[in-house]
Amino acid sequence: MIDELLYVSRSVAVSSPSITYEQTLLNVPETRVTAIQNGLRVASEDYGLPTCTVGVWIDAGSRFETDKNNGTAHFLEHMAFKGTNKRTQSNLELEVENLGAHLNAYTSREQTVYYAKCFSKDLPQIVELLSDIIQNSKFGEEEIERERSTILREMQEIENNLQEVVFDYLHATAYQGTPLGRTILGPTENVKSIQKGDLLKYVNTHYKAPRMVLAAAGGINHEQLVKLGEEHFGKLKAGYEGDVPDLLPCR
Repeated sequence: MIDELLYVSRSVAVSSPSITYEQTLLNVPETRVTAIQNGLRVASEDYGLPTCTVGVWIDAGSRFETDKNNGTAHFLEHMAFKGTNKRTQSNLELEVENLGAHLNAYTSREQTVYYAKCFSKDLPQIVELLSDIIQNSKFGEEEIERERSTILREMQEIENNLQEVVFDYLHATAYQGTPLGRTILGPTENVKSIQKGDLLKYVNTHYKAPRMVLAAAGGINHEQLVKLGEEHFGKLKAGYEGDVPDLLPCR
């Protein structure tokens, strides 16, 4: 996210013949990083804009799965905006709409990301909303079944997309026998069997403070973002109740 905004900033600056590349680099804002007490890191770049993008990057992508639960991280992403203990799905959607914000999430092999684009003045409300989604999602049975059907349709569409298929085969070949060789969506039989308990177990195992970064770019006050991180993510656990999950080598 910060890189994307940095790219835009450079593109605009370089397009002007009166600005040198060295001057462009000098105008790039400092990336500030602060770790709070439980190990969660807060990163920001302030461009002095009226808008910002803020999100939580979690080291909990598909490479942290096993053959048995492959597909769970992506399933969690689909369940992200289906309601929490304090917000129904409709209330959540209405709140975001009233703020003129955009809320989204994605899963990669390395990370699961929840982020929003909003006005800078609404940053406190958006950070609270993101923390609620990450820590208090309900995972209702009806919503799980509905999203299961959606994911299965998504898998069929991907099977017809040759580019997606080729990249999955490339990963399977280059990283065969390792977690990076698996697909992000997981096999069909896994998607059909994932239940609420599996989702909760994945969150409790992998959504740990030291594996998270609260990052923002745009019109950002770093000190304010750090305080918001402490307020809304400060109670996240840093340690593991049982054995620390192994991260298998990928070659």
